[in-house]
Amino acid sequence: MIKKILVANRGEIACRVFKTAKSMGIKTVAVYSDADKEALHVSMADEAIYIGASPAAESYLVIDKIIAACKETGADAVHPGYGFLSERAEFCEALAKENITFVGPPVPAIEAMGDKITSKKIAQDAGVSTVPGHMGLIDDAEHAVKIASEIGYPVMIKASAGGGGKGMRIAWDDAEAREGFARSKSEAASSFGDDRIFIEKFVVEPRHIEIQVLADGHGNCIYLNERECSIQRRNQKVIEEAPSPFLDEKTRKAMGEQSCALAKAVGYTSAGTVEFIVDKDRNFYFLEMNTRLQVEHPVTELITGVDLVEQMIRVASGEKLALKQQDVQRNGWSIESRLYAEDPYRGFLPSIGRLTRYRPPAEESSATHAVRNDTGVYEGGEISMFYDPMIAKLCTWAPDREQAIDQMETALDSFEIEGIGHNLPFLSAVMAHDRFRSGNITTAFIEEEYPDGFMGVTPSGDALDVLMASALVLNRMKEQRISERDSTFDVHIPVQQDKVLRIDRQNTPATIAQGEGGFVVGLNGKDLHCDVAYRLGETLMRITIDERTHCVKVERAIGGYRLRMRGADIVVQVLSPRVAELAALMLEKLPPDTSKLLLCPMPGLVVSLLVAEGDHVEEGQSLAIIEAMKMENVLKAEKNGTVTKIPVAEGDSLAVDDIIMEFE
Repeated sequence: MIKKILVANRGEIACRVFKTAKSMGIKTVAVYSDADKEALHVSMADEAIYIGASPAAESYLVIDKIIAACKETGADAVHPGYGFLSERAEFCEALAKENITFVGPPVPAIEAMGDKITSKKIAQDAGVSTVPGHMGLIDDAEHAVKIASEIGYPVMIKASAGGGGKGMRIAWDDAEAREGFARSKSEAASSFGDDRIFIEKFVVEPRHIEIQVLADGHGNCIYLNERECSIQRRNQKVIEEAPSPFLDEKTRKAMGEQSCALAKAVGYTSAGTVEFIVDKDRNFYFLEMNTRLQVEHPVTELITGVDLVEQMIRVASGEKLALKQQDVQRNGWSIESRLYAEDPYRGFLPSIGRLTRYRPPAEESSATHAVRNDTGVYEGGEISMFYDPMIAKLCTWAPDREQAIDQMETALDSFEIEGIGHNLPFLSAVMAHDRFRSGNITTAFIEEEYPDGFMGVTPSGDALDVLMASALVLNRMKEQRISERDSTFDVHIPVQQDKVLRIDRQNTPATIAQGEGGFVVGLNGKDLHCDVAYRLGETLMRITIDERTHCVKVERAIGGYRLRMRGADIVVQVLSPRVAELAALMLEKLPPDTSKLLLCPMPGLVVSLLVAEGDHVEEGQSLAIIEAMKMENVLKAEKNGTVTKIPVAEGDSLAVDDIIMEFE
């Protein structure tokens, strides 16, 4: 058995591997860069070794530094996590030369499956269903247009060595094929050091469903059911679940058996994932095989009870799988929400900075529900511009899908994050979306349901009642405390108070009175009985209305409160009727006019300026390319105009809202 394991990674996946290794009695070693000196994974390990500067190319991607860290600490094995060196065959070869065990598959399997062109050919030979496409390399943009036209639009332009949504574009016509080829090639070169591109048919109304496989070095291979990963943005998974609400037993079995056939065809060992695109008729097509642990592996663990990291370590140690296919369980339902440092109100652009508040919901597990949070950050820590923007992976489990979603809604509402932009409101909005709850989802869900981006949630119905009742209760509690503590004046609070709730200059009359064990709120012709678990000054309130408990994030605002729940973020002012009359007479402050400016939407690097001062630009024309967190973002003109000033240059680092161009 392995005695000491080094994790050649960072963040939540390093922490995840350390937990299992420690439970197995295996010593642990972390590596870290300048940006990660104070990172959580560093403090979790038994030992930690500094490996270089913050850019991954100078630290986490340098094979010699990882091997040197193994020698210094006596680590006899390396777990690569995902990303970085996890699918680099040369890394495995270098470890083998030093007699260091790689916790993952053998080199031939990595090489075969790491190249999407080669892997598709092998899959075809193994009897795996594949997507129609051109498996040869694409020479240039015009060659891309020619191939795309022959296959038939829409097509997917993909990096051969790609992964994580990078180097991937959908093209619906010749113009998009040209631009998609250029962007995919550029991203592939910068992210993987390999700019080879291929093209395949894009399946309309697709679902992204993947099969988890586990194989040992003794010829045994099993599949641990499937994961639905169709909720994606820019080909990056956002929400995953297990099992899929779409598959039937026949399709599940066929996909699982084909996945094992592919794994055996390449001599695969360890945990791996075979990804498929599934159309509306449950026809499935091989997409790729990831020869590593997947980000979304916790949902599989929650429904099967199998610790995949433990199995990887045991297989790497030469053990046989203890499980057979008939032993694999499918118990209940699990949901994973990827919490990213990105601002959903600004087109999901990356956000960096310090976590001034980071309070995840408590992890728990019982026969009726479970909450799990895989994370690599802590309150007071920083989100860096150098690495992936993931903050945490929040998972819930329950006996069925509806209950698992309900658990996720509650967990998201009670997850407190401040200091940076994050996608928590968007995740909450998806959980509450009727289409998501129905299971009628495809990889185009976000594009179709949020075509203009995420503008927040406008609460209505019961959700609005909860927020307004919360504001009334908070205000009443504040007035009661003033009355109890202020002996200067005889402040009398009537049993029932008349109030006006003001939201976005709209008034709603309401009443509040002390009730038995709580408060009674009169609102829109209804009496709401409210029990509250909250002390003034706290940032999270639990309010039970008619036996249903809600978590509401609380922040003071002028004349009232900023309240957040279920993706909604509103300010509710609680006024007396007279003050409400006067408030209606106040002038509204208008935002500044930025229509003649191109502002940087995220912290990033200016890769290219595509126009010059004096140029006339048309609506939709590409103006600049900004790189942030390993992704290239093309900024386009929103209307016709003439460029009058460009105060930045290629290579400049910009902050949010820095001016890139001015127009007349």
